[in-house]
Amino acid sequence: MKDIGTSLEMFDETLQNHREAVYLLLRRLIALGRPFLLQSEIADQFQEFCATPEGAPLIDTVLANLVPIVQEAVIEAPWIYFAVRQSIARWNYLRIHGEALQPEDITVAQFQRCKERRVDGAAVTEAWMLEVDFGPFNREFPKLQEARSIGRGVEFLNRRLSSQLFQDIGEGDQQLLDFLRMHQCHGQPLMLNGHIHEVVGLRRALRRAEEYLATQSPEAGWEQVGPRLQFLGFEPGWGANVERMRDTLNLLSDILEAPEPVSLERFLGRIPMIFNLVILSPHGYFGQANVLGLPDTGGQVVYILDQVRALEKEMRRRIAEQGLDIEPRILVVTRLIPEARGTTCDQRLEDIVGTQGARILRVPFRNASGEVLPQWISRFEVWPYLERFAGEVEKEILAELGGRPDLLIGNYSDGNLVATLLAQQLRVTQCNIAHALEKTKYLYSDLFWKDNEARYHFSCQFTADLIAMNAADFIITSTYQEIAGKIDSAGQYESYGAFTLPGLYRVVNGIDVFDPKFNIVSPGADAEVYFPHGETERRLTGLHEEIERLIYGPDQDAARGMIETRAKPLIFTMARLDRIKNIAGLVEWYGSSPRLRAAANLLVIAGHVDAAQSGDQEEQEQIARMHELMDRFELDRDMRWLGVHLEKTLTGELYRYVADQHGVFVQPALFEAFGLTVIEAMICGLPTFATRYGGPLEIIKHGESGFHIDPNHGEQAAELLAEFLERCHDEPAYWERLSNGGIRRVRERYTWERYAERMMTLSRIYGFWKYVTNLERDETWRYLEMFYGLQYRPLAQTVNPAPS
Repeated sequence: MKDIGTSLEMFDETLQNHREAVYLLLRRLIALGRPFLLQSEIADQFQEFCATPEGAPLIDTVLANLVPIVQEAVIEAPWIYFAVRQSIARWNYLRIHGEALQPEDITVAQFQRCKERRVDGAAVTEAWMLEVDFGPFNREFPKLQEARSIGRGVEFLNRRLSSQLFQDIGEGDQQLLDFLRMHQCHGQPLMLNGHIHEVVGLRRALRRAEEYLATQSPEAGWEQVGPRLQFLGFEPGWGANVERMRDTLNLLSDILEAPEPVSLERFLGRIPMIFNLVILSPHGYFGQANVLGLPDTGGQVVYILDQVRALEKEMRRRIAEQGLDIEPRILVVTRLIPEARGTTCDQRLEDIVGTQGARILRVPFRNASGEVLPQWISRFEVWPYLERFAGEVEKEILAELGGRPDLLIGNYSDGNLVATLLAQQLRVTQCNIAHALEKTKYLYSDLFWKDNEARYHFSCQFTADLIAMNAADFIITSTYQEIAGKIDSAGQYESYGAFTLPGLYRVVNGIDVFDPKFNIVSPGADAEVYFPHGETERRLTGLHEEIERLIYGPDQDAARGMIETRAKPLIFTMARLDRIKNIAGLVEWYGSSPRLRAAANLLVIAGHVDAAQSGDQEEQEQIARMHELMDRFELDRDMRWLGVHLEKTLTGELYRYVADQHGVFVQPALFEAFGLTVIEAMICGLPTFATRYGGPLEIIKHGESGFHIDPNHGEQAAELLAEFLERCHDEPAYWERLSNGGIRRVRERYTWERYAERMMTLSRIYGFWKYVTNLERDETWRYLEMFYGLQYRPLAQTVNPAPS
């Protein structure tokens, strides 16, 4: 293969030597009569063409290197437009005339305008349309340069800004001093008091404190040494004992002497500045029991509850290590739903089990008349209520906490928008967690937004996403792919870099994944609930009778199917019953494969079995499909479908019960942003087969800790499963090897302890940089505020929620 140059150079070089072949290839693409071609379709056409005598000369050309990196083509005969992803997160655009064979570079705006013409027609798109470009606001801001650094923003900030901040003698030192003097909690000064006004005085006080503390017992606390330290200008917060105080003071001395990124991160991580935390998750039924499986209620609820427990432990640990007696407070703010369907979602306040001071605070949605909305509404229809909700939430959290929170964490598109509104009003550090960005889940959801508007209101959601992404101080993702994809496909956030909503606005620079606000912090599984099946002393064997009734019992409500042959292992899957989760797809793979049916039974826990029990249109469609598949393939003797919602403890033991039988877990989603069930199953010892689209591709090492499957090729997935189960039947040690590999992988990479430690460090570091630099980006916010007022608000007002 020849070296890859620019896209234009590659076309030019191939044209010089194979003009006729290129002409015939372009003619072939135009003859398809389709306005848009995806990457896979372009690659298939090229391969088929190269198999002909006319196309064979192109096999060893640089054009063959270009085809795999063409992400999309737009055909506007005689022109063909190409979007080329030269490498991760680096794009360029070109077009070529099908007759003249003259390629030329074009701008992203020209490419988007072509797409608009193919959707709305040339006459419509001649009119002026809003063009969104955040690039000018970030021109002077430091950016990552290498794709391998994406998602490691805090490391970059510490390296780049620490040297930049302290390069002017005295300036950075003074800013750090001012930052330390601002800390207090409930009126109690922390770190420094009014005795220290300038850096010279701080250096002198540090030397005297070190001299004094060197004469004290390492175990002595603030009660013993505090009076002398306060006289020197210090307040509580340096450490629980003299040993810790000296270490923290020395870190500060080292930074003032010669700033170094690692020392700066360690020091900032110790500053007591996070006591009150608010987590926002408005949509769905947010509760601790009887909610999983209800509409819009799944992994995000589990994630947040586990996150809260881990964060509270970490907050308490850090507060104690710094010698403070302060109770941390965490509020999870969600929607109050009067028609709660037997859950606690109609209760204003609810203590979170497993914590000492964390609570769920529920605030209702109100309509334009101020009346409380009583029923659940889809996450796609919450947009008209969020602004008023944010205003009410502000009052509630200020009353509950007795002041401003120290950190806001938004979740999903709606929670991130509410976090944005609150952060700007309260001037608080904002963290976003997307969980899943809908834009990449639904093919051409931006381009054909009008077709989907009545049901999904993507125009609102994508606008809200753009605003929240650009407003956030830092963004947490679970995987690299979530930000920047893979070498051959774009990431979820990357897809917001350039797109168009024809007739509404086009985005030419929406979000830059090289921005240092992005950080990868992967969650874990609750170690108290999800642990290896081999840890017999921790097993809950008293639940096995109930589990056996669920799987094999004849008198189960909300169930279909009766497994006849219990000797076979189980293929287990569990998820919400929606199109993206693709549970019905797995049932079809299983039903279509005699080999797989002979090797194992199928256990499905998803949604409702009775469509009348569901209030969600998409779930109702999937329920009908599930019944049709079970009828078509006569699966009632090989498969059990349970429409139940299991509490966590029972779920953990169920994973282990399936592992006892040498079964497997399958996660067949068309796309999965992360995959909490994947790591839950793996840590319990279940060999796991999970989608290659999204987070599981990074979680699992194929063939070592599980297997990747392509949900678009179900026959191959079924063969892989059957091959594994047959081999394990003949070679039980092979099952054990994969089981142990999954356990090791989760323990090495995916724990809540590691997550909480990283999250607390990030919040402090971004809080510091926000204080001492222009990370607040006021100019960007003014642009976002206008975008919110002129674009988002009118769109939100057009949403009319369907009756539930």
